[in-house]
Amino acid sequence: MTSTLDRTDSDPAGSVAEAGTVEHLDLLEAHAVFVMREVAAECERPALLFSGGKDSAVLLRLAEKAFRPGRFPFPIVHIDTGHNFPEVLEFRDRRVAELGERLEVASVQAAIDAGLVADPGPGGSRNRLQTTALLEAIRGHRFDACIGGARRDEDKARAKERILSFRDTFGQWDPKRQRPELWQLYSGTVADGEHLRAFPLSDWTELDVWQYIARERIELPSIYYAHRRAVVERDGMLLAVSDWVRPTEGEAVTDQTVRFRTVGDATCTGAVRSTATTVEQIVAEVAASRVSERGATRADDRFSETAMEDRKREGYF
Repeated sequence: MTSTLDRTDSDPAGSVAEAGTVEHLDLLEAHAVFVMREVAAECERPALLFSGGKDSAVLLRLAEKAFRPGRFPFPIVHIDTGHNFPEVLEFRDRRVAELGERLEVASVQAAIDAGLVADPGPGGSRNRLQTTALLEAIRGHRFDACIGGARRDEDKARAKERILSFRDTFGQWDPKRQRPELWQLYSGTVADGEHLRAFPLSDWTELDVWQYIARERIELPSIYYAHRRAVVERDGMLLAVSDWVRPTEGEAVTDQTVRFRTVGDATCTGAVRSTATTVEQIVAEVAASRVSERGATRADDRFSETAMEDRKREGYF
């Protein structure tokens, strides 16, 4: 496949990408756009799940390539834990406004107030509680497909996902009952009450994502780049001090230069020490890393090999 893109020496990706990367990214992009269009064509009420993170930002760019100059054939849905980084919320609202698309917010706090889930307390992680808020949003809006940014390289459980991953009438996932996807042929048919999760970025790696961000000059929340921040070290992770993360006895608050590799509930999303302030520097940093972003920075994934699979069986992203 020959690239149709006009590459120049000033391209930010060109200075860090290996030979052949342009073709590789073109193939990934074309397949992701194809998946989005297939979901939009086969499903009646799809939605695009948006966390405000780098993978979500890439999904928005792919949706632009798939459907512009028309409107997106789905709303953008954010599951709000109530423990979000303010930089991420600011980016979410601004980016959606720039696109002129519809944003639906499903609130974990609303689920707590309705008695659907128990409040873990001021410092407790609400990450797992997102499942209930998501399933309520799916039922309330009657979504039959949710497009998400999960990738197979993130976690062993996510490596078991199909591109189109089916959920039963309870929103649950059974890895043994997924449909074969031979030769990139997909079936998007769902029965009444069922829905599917579509993952156009399944075959991408973290490095692919960052190289694509560089190539497309995609804007991200500022927390992805190195900055000074007050943190506490807890269970081997650097947690940003906030209204929900306070030092406990024996913990010291330090001011360090860090960045975030992923975004999520602030109570369980750790930062990494880094001086990378540009996309090119982050690409080089990721290329040298031997630990996935979730394995290095998400407390709820690090201490159990089955944590993600257990949550996915319940209906998690």
